[in-house]
Amino acid sequence: MFEKEEIIPLEDDVFRLLRDFIRDYCGIFFDDDSKYLLEKRLSRRIRLLHFSNFREYFRYLLYHKKRDEELSSIIDILTVNETYFFREQNQLRTFSEEILPELKETNDDIRSVRIWSAGCSTGEEPYTLAMLILEKRRFQEWKVEIFGSDINQRVLQVARSGIYRKNSFRTTEPYFLTKYFEEKEGGFRISDSVRQYVNFSHLNLLDPFKVRLVGKVDVIFCRNVLIYFDYPSRKKVIDMFYERLSGGGYLLLGHAESLINISTAFTLKHFKYDMVYQKPLRKTAHV
Repeated sequence: MFEKEEIIPLEDDVFRLLRDFIRDYCGIFFDDDSKYLLEKRLSRRIRLLHFSNFREYFRYLLYHKKRDEELSSIIDILTVNETYFFREQNQLRTFSEEILPELKETNDDIRSVRIWSAGCSTGEEPYTLAMLILEKRRFQEWKVEIFGSDINQRVLQVARSGIYRKNSFRTTEPYFLTKYFEEKEGGFRISDSVRQYVNFSHLNLLDPFKVRLVGKVDVIFCRNVLIYFDYPSRKKVIDMFYERLSGGGYLLLGHAESLINISTAFTLKHFKYDMVYQKPLRKTAHV
C-alpha cells in the first residue's frame, strides 16, 4: 500500500509571516482557514530542501541568494490553473460580436489591436481570443497582438508548447478543433495561424516596473484571478489595469468578480450578451 506523506507542522506565527510574505510578493492571500493548504503543499518542498521546519524555510525565503527561484517554485505549487478553450461563452460572444466590431471602427486609423490575457494559465484563453479574431476576417491587414501573462512558469511552458489534452476541449465545438488544431504527441497542437498572434511572458501583476512594459492595450481579460487576492492587492491590480487600458478600452473579469468597493473609475457597459467594465473614453483615444 502507499505510505502516508509526512506533513510538517506549521506554527501559527510562522504561518502568518509566510502568508503575508506571499501576499506582498504576488497578491495571493491565504486566510486562517487555508493554513492547511500551505502546510500540506509546502511540506514536500521543505523536505526536498532538507529543512527541519517551516521557520528555517521562511528564513531561506527572506535572505538566501536563490530566494527568487524558490518563490517561483512556491507559486507553481500553490496556484490553481484550471482553464479550457472557449470558457464563459456569453463573455466571448460579447467580445466577438460586439467589442471586436467596435474596435474595428475606433482603431481603423491605426489598424492595430492589442489584447492582454492576464493570468492566462496554460494559454487556452489567449488562443481562444486569437481564433475568434481569425473567424472575423476583418483584421487580416491589421497588427494584432495578444499578450498572455502568468506568474506560474510551469503553466507558461505548456502555453508555449501549444499542445493540449482532451480536458481542454470540454466546450470546444468540433469546427474549431478541426480547423485550428492538428493531432500530435498524444494531444492536439494549436495551428501556426493562431500562434502568430499570441506571445507569452512571465509577469507578476504586482510588479510595477514589469507591468509598464506591457504598454497600452485595448482589452484586458483577467478572469478568475483576483478571487485569490486580498482587498489591497485587488485594488492595486485594478488601478494598474486602468492605467494600461486605452481610453474606451474594456476589462473583462470572471463572473464571480466585480469592482464593487474596489474602483469607481470604470463604467459598466451593458452589451447584448453580457456586462463589461469600460475605461471612460477621453477626447483623444489611445492616450
